[in-house]
Amino acid sequence: MAKRLQDKVCIITGAGSGMGKAMAQLFHAQGARLVLADISGKEEEVAVALGDRAVAMRCDVSDEEQVAALVARAESEFGRLDVQCNNAGFGGGMAALHTQSAELWDKVHATNIRGVFLCMKYGIASMLRTGGGAIVNTGSASAAVGWKHHGVYSSAKAGVHQLTRVAALDYSDRNIRVNAVAPGTVWTGLVEASRTFDVPPKDFPTLAGIPMGRWGHAEDVANAALFLASDEAAYITGMVLPVDGGYSIGFSGMGAERPGIASETAQDG
Repeated sequence: MAKRLQDKVCIITGAGSGMGKAMAQLFHAQGARLVLADISGKEEEVAVALGDRAVAMRCDVSDEEQVAALVARAESEFGRLDVQCNNAGFGGGMAALHTQSAELWDKVHATNIRGVFLCMKYGIASMLRTGGGAIVNTGSASAAVGWKHHGVYSSAKAGVHQLTRVAALDYSDRNIRVNAVAPGTVWTGLVEASRTFDVPPKDFPTLAGIPMGRWGHAEDVANAALFLASDEAAYITGMVLPVDGGYSIGFSGMGAERPGIASETAQDG
């Protein structure tokens, strides 16, 4: 049976840990050739562990020159770009809006929405030169419902959702599909307790209102991204796919907070 991404050239940002690392591992197992980007240095470890068909590159996605160089690396290393997973992001601080600083707003939005814009700008230009491709952005359930004290982060992710939809329309006749995954509460490095426990302890609380009653795993998001990146989703574009255990349809979002989320400064999906 053919692998789902056999010989596809894929860029994954935020690939050093969390959901980006899970995407890298799954895509590689499905035959992809990978350019793994992060600012942490951990992208090198992930690429070495995967071996053949994976290279690493440090990239701050908020820096236009670095993003242009990242796409150029995929072209020079593997000849083209077929799939781009724009996953790099970080949560920022949780606080009431009037206490947030303009500096934090700029920092969160520089990575979480400007970074997606820049990656799409250069990724789409590359795909247009070679006949098309697929883009999968990482949004958030917090862009679909209100999460208390997440105004800075969720507004950036809402921008990712809308940018996804508009780009899908812009390039629907150019063989470029643009979709997004919208994770809910996922057990990654953005959850402070996950740095101690590989899986949630049995008594660790989940966010109220998740119908499936559990934390998501990075692999859950990677599986959804794989589907959207693959030819199995050939007739799907402009979709924001919730990967949240039913949260965004099962809960009104009034006053909800995510437990255990720590402020992060790294680009860690």
